[in-house]
Amino acid sequence: MNRLKKVAKEILIASLILFVLSNIISYIRKPNLDSSHLPNIEVILLNGSTFKPNTNKPIVIHFWATWCPTCKLEADNIERIAKNYQVLTIAVNSGENKKIQAYMQERGLTFNVLNDNKGTWATQFKVQAYPTTFIYDSKSELRFSEVGYTTSAGLLARLKMIE
Repeated sequence: MNRLKKVAKEILIASLILFVLSNIISYIRKPNLDSSHLPNIEVILLNGSTFKPNTNKPIVIHFWATWCPTCKLEADNIERIAKNYQVLTIAVNSGENKKIQAYMQERGLTFNVLNDNKGTWATQFKVQAYPTTFIYDSKSELRFSEVGYTTSAGLLARLKMIE
């Protein structure tokens, strides 16, 4: 029993260290935007609909790619958040619409997707690593940005903090 407690303690310490290091790395790698205000967005999504954010609500802007292993792990987290919050995901350099649609269908994903097949949006937001997530408040001001994997709970907590 004593050995089990030691192992549990070691796992807890390692998890805390990993959590702190990942947050430090995310902070260092976050894009340095020219403005903290959300630019005007009105885009045609992968499904053919027009997306224009409701500027009176928080919005998550999430950059990802079909070829990104971390993005694949994180996709279900984005899907959960998109059920109750305004989310725009931007698939960067991921191929033609049909390829991204097949990727979404295979994984049962339904969140809003803009195909950034030339990386134009990623360049505008100065995204250099994937996934990268921005959270803007109801006044369209940037409140959080994160590079790398983020949990549903982490996203939800950030959104609740700015509501």
